[in-house]
Amino acid sequence: MRVFVSSLGIVTGLGTSVEETLDALLQERTALAPPRRISTIHSNYPMGEVSLSDEEMKNLLNIPLDEVITRTSLLGIMAVKEVFSGFRIIDSTEGREGRMGLISGNTVGGMEKSERYYREFLDPVQQTHTPYIDAHDCGSCSEKIADYFHLFDFVTSISTACSSAANAVAMGARMIRSGVLDRVVAGGTECLSKFHINGFLSLMIMSDVHSAPFDAHRKGINLGEGAAYLLLESEDALLRRGGKALVEVTGYGNACDAYHQTASSPEGDGAFLAMKEALEMSGLNAHDINYINAHGTGTFNNDISEGKAIERLFGATIPPVSSTKPFTGHTTSAAGTVESVISILSMLHNFIPANLNFSTQDPAIAFKPVDKTLRGKRLNHVMTNSFGFGGNNTSLIFSKVSKP
Repeated sequence: MRVFVSSLGIVTGLGTSVEETLDALLQERTALAPPRRISTIHSNYPMGEVSLSDEEMKNLLNIPLDEVITRTSLLGIMAVKEVFSGFRIIDSTEGREGRMGLISGNTVGGMEKSERYYREFLDPVQQTHTPYIDAHDCGSCSEKIADYFHLFDFVTSISTACSSAANAVAMGARMIRSGVLDRVVAGGTECLSKFHINGFLSLMIMSDVHSAPFDAHRKGINLGEGAAYLLLESEDALLRRGGKALVEVTGYGNACDAYHQTASSPEGDGAFLAMKEALEMSGLNAHDINYINAHGTGTFNNDISEGKAIERLFGATIPPVSSTKPFTGHTTSAAGTVESVISILSMLHNFIPANLNFSTQDPAIAFKPVDKTLRGKRLNHVMTNSFGFGGNNTSLIFSKVSKP
């Protein structure tokens, strides 16, 4: 059974819509800047923050200001609302044809709030914010998104670090192909937290300048926050509502090399297997892939590992490659669908986004990434990679639609 993407929603530091995201990409405008929303002593590290405060998002979403809801959930609701903005499915599950699911990836969950009020939780006198304890976990964030829309017959969360959102898409496609669901809103959401910042600093992979993936002088990652979701539909569900497909999900692959808790294997074994599995599922050959949106974190380890995996799979036919994390920052659990949306926009608007800040090729990497936006490029098949801690590696392939 074929699976199509029929709608997109995205919120990052680049903007709060697909339109704003596309404009920033084409103008090569980065979201990276010193942090303003999150309170941290590490303000010298550029980050990709969403410009809206929690209160501003609540107002836009008509959520009471005193409602207990985390920033991760708010970002997710904003992105899912855009998914549904272009059409009306129905306002209630009653009488709706077909079953629809929400599969949402995140890792930090509501930690941005629980870490802020942790000391208060321990004080028996000050208990103003104790409801945020229940909002801490990943599942709570997914439930909050689902409760806002009252549309979903099935709700679940995926937490596989930076491959979470990509795995949500793969799971959604599998559930549609197996006939369990007709439509799935799949993606991920993640806000910045002190846990994020201090955790990556403890690994010594944060960069105090703008990240430069695949560059010989790269210093590490810049963190970001955001949410992005895709509406996946079966061919029958799409035709029944008279919808239009944007692209088709033709391949996905997941492989866990379990090499190290936080580092990629030196030869990129897991990345290679994930890309190979996605390619085999799609029925395509390596030379059919027109663009790879790389995981490309800008760390020494990841970029060499991913570069070697790409070289192993594609050999002499390596397609154009770029990492778009210098635009958004690394949105961690949301990255898989943030970069899926960017990849789909590239296909729909015939361009390859730039790998910002690249200047010097690393001799250990067999290719140079695309360092300037390439326009007028027809992209029939695009691969996007998302690799998580623990070696959980996922690749997705999106293809131009023949029919419907």
